[in-house]
This record gives sequence, structure tokens and C-alpha cells, in this order.
Amino acid sequence: MLTLTVRGRRLRASYALGLLFGLAFCLPLLRFVSFVGADAWIALAVAEAAILALVAPATTLAWRLPAPWLWTGAVWVAQEALRGRAPFGGFPWGRLAFTQSDSPLTALAALGGAPLLTAVVATTGALLARTLLHAHTLTRPTTGRWRAAPRRLTPPLLGAGALTLTGLLIPLPTAAEHGSLSIAAIQGNVPANGGIHALGRAFQVTANHVAGTRRLAADVAAGRRPAPDLVLWPENSSDLDPLKDPTVAAALRGAARTAGAPLLVGAVLDGPGAGHVRNAGMIWTANGFTGQMYVKQHPVPFAEYLPGRALLTRLIGRFADEMPSDFLPGDTPGALRVAGTTIGDVICFEVAYDDLVRDTVDHGAEILVIQTNNASFGRKGESQQQLAMSRLRAVEHGRATVQVSTSGESALIAPDGTLLAKTGLYEPAILTAALPRRTSRTLADRAGIVPEAVLLALGVGAMMAGVIRRRTRPTGGPDHTSTTPKAPRPHETTPTVTPAGPA
Repeated sequence: MLTLTVRGRRLRASYALGLLFGLAFCLPLLRFVSFVGADAWIALAVAEAAILALVAPATTLAWRLPAPWLWTGAVWVAQEALRGRAPFGGFPWGRLAFTQSDSPLTALAALGGAPLLTAVVATTGALLARTLLHAHTLTRPTTGRWRAAPRRLTPPLLGAGALTLTGLLIPLPTAAEHGSLSIAAIQGNVPANGGIHALGRAFQVTANHVAGTRRLAADVAAGRRPAPDLVLWPENSSDLDPLKDPTVAAALRGAARTAGAPLLVGAVLDGPGAGHVRNAGMIWTANGFTGQMYVKQHPVPFAEYLPGRALLTRLIGRFADEMPSDFLPGDTPGALRVAGTTIGDVICFEVAYDDLVRDTVDHGAEILVIQTNNASFGRKGESQQQLAMSRLRAVEHGRATVQVSTSGESALIAPDGTLLAKTGLYEPAILTAALPRRTSRTLADRAGIVPEAVLLALGVGAMMAGVIRRRTRPTGGPDHTSTTPKAPRPHETTPTVTPAGPA
């Protein structure tokens, strides 16, 4: 619909329409941010919509060229590449690819990652738009138009159908290549169903996850569940620094001893330095911290750290109370060796960033783990959106994936994106399974950033060519991509010739 709306428009009008589209998309998408305040939700949605809107004039330019459907996919990738990197490191939420975790196109992620999938979705939409434009000309039938209908309608329809069916032909292996890993994911739950204070008082969430681990051990002892090789706790399951708080450290050692397996624990670590903390995934055993740790590399601006803190805390006083510390980023991929296996750990919103997930696979990850804390977001869609991304990452990298959350949704995902098990929201739960360990790399892994770079270059090139074509086309000349007849201008009316009378 966006393509049909902005095709043939002036660039300023196209951007304005794109902004309306962006607001209609981003406001409901990001409603979960309203737990901070309506101002934060609206500000983020407007900022994201302003960048997303750039795809509208880019599409207008692309439709000045031959085969505009091809360039439409590329300009969508260019827009997502920008939005995923700027400002403040970007926020790639709501990419077209993330809408396809359960569609015939899903398997394309294994070939070229999320960028290729976005391009194919946009291209398919553009081909359908092309079909509608051709069909529109048939509402005013003439003999010539009706005769040309099959020739004009068939190619874009066949193209859209072929792209849609292509994904069904791509094999997605799921078999274990190096045995399996028996995992248990603990969703301990939180005291409140959403809001900034959902985690309750200090240590309460940790106690909930200790209790969940004890229930797991009881189930194992009773033969209701298999003994785990690894127990997974979510992000922020320890809200106090276990390296400094002996009570928390003792609780983690005790939980590992009770489970008879190492724990991956999400913890908030103090420092280094005053006013700084770190968001970490740590491996603990009955003997204590093993030294294996991943620190979140991409803290979320305005949620985990304040850009321009001194100015913002003066302008918006509540920031000083609600965000007294800034999370510092880590600088190493989340490839952790535990229980004879390398797991790829990413934390919460990092699942949206292609490179952070891919880096763990490049460093040997056999299973992916997304530790997340969605407790503050309520029942406003964030957890479901994140689960769609986790499913797509499983397909993209050919890895079994676990999303483990404090409050849901937690899930076990097969390497082909199939949901093996899922929890509800705001309930204690335990998920167990033997997940396949896989080390083979998909084409998307091998290609790395290349598909995005190629599509980005094509998108930028299409925009430049569209500008040049507009400048070099004769004033008032028709757009060759148009399928709607235009009425002649007065000065273009065919002159009437009157035969001369006798001299």
C-alpha cells in the first residue's frame, strides 16, 4: 500500500505520507515503552517513524526506473540498515524480516539473513502493487487494453508467486551433529504484571528462580523430567551483584548444587567505577563463578544508559531517580563454554542486531540462548515480538534456540524455527528439552554482512539514479513506469486540419 501511495509523488509529499505510515506502524509497535511514560513512548515512536519515513521518497525514486519492483526491495534494506545503526547505535525493531518467522518465506533467512528476507518481502509487495496498477487500467476497458491484460498481469503475479514459493524449496536441517544438550529454562516470574517496579524488592526475583530450580530438581527426582546438563536463568534474574553480595553468591551455588548442573545466570554487576553497572550472563556451578561471562554489548539508550546524562537529568528530573546508573557495554561475543558445549548468549534487545547474534556462531556457538527480562512491558506485545525475532535467528543460523524470560514468553525453538514449547506471561514455568548441538554454518553465516552491503549499495544506487532520471527527463514528460493514461495538456492537443477550399 505504501508503494501505491507514494509512486509518482513529489519527494516532499512522499516523505509526509511516509511519516504518516511510520507513525501508524511505530506507535502500536512500540506501545510497550509506555511503562516509562507516554512521553517516552511517543518520542521513540516519532523518532523511529521519522527514519522509517525515508523509505517513502526512496520508493518514489525507485519507481522512476525500469524494474522498480527490484529496487523497492533494495531501498527497504537501505532504510533498515540506517535505522539499525543510527542514532545511538540504532534500534532495528520492526524490520520486515521479523514479520516472517512463520511464513513460506522464512527459510530465505538461512541464505542471506534478515536483509535478504526484508528485500524479498518488499519486492513481493512491489510486484503485487504492479499487478494492481495494471489491473486498474482495465476498469476503463478498450479492445487493446483487454487484449494486453494477460501479458501485463501475468509476469508480476508469477514473480510474486515464485518468490513466495521459493522459501518452501529451501531445506532446513535440524538433526544433531554433535549429540544433544539437555537444558532446563527457568521462568521464575516477578511480583507485578508490568511497570517500572515489576521486579519488586531486591533479591525477590532471584528467590523466585531459586524456587523454580528446586521444583525442577524435585521433578527430576520423581522421574517427571530428565536431568539437565545446563540450567538457564533469564536476564536480571540476579538484580544484585553476586560477585559482591555473599548472600546472592550462596544462593547461586546452592541452586547449581540442587539442580546438579551449571547455571547460566543473568546478573547486574557493579562498576567499573561509580555510576556504572554491567548487564551480564555468568556461568555458576556448585563451586561458584567459573569465570565464563558475557557482558551485553549493546545497552539500550534511554533505558539502560542516558546519552547526555547531565543535560537530560536537568530537563527531565525523573531520569535521575529512575536511572541512577549507566550500563557499560561489553566488547566480546557471547560464546560461552559450558557442559562440553559452546552456547551463544545474547541479551534481550540484542536479538534484533544481526552482527551480535552472528558473532556468537562465528565463535563456535552450537545452541543460541536469548536471556531477556520483559517484566516491565506488561501485556503489550514486546515479548511476542522478541520471540518472532528469536525464531528467525534459529532459522538464519541453523541453531536450536532458547528464549528465557523472567516473566514470559520463554520458548524452546528448533533449528528450523519450529516452536517446541512456550510459556505464558507472568507465570512461573519450567521448560526442558534435549536440544541438538549443531556446528555447520548456513549460507547466511558464511556470507556475513555481504548480502546487506550489496542490497544497500543497490538501494543507494537506485535512489541516485532516480534523482538523475528526474533531472534529465524532459519537463512534463511521462514517467515510463506509469500504467494510468494521462489526459493530454492543452498544448499537446492534436491540431485539426481543415482542407483548403478552392482558390
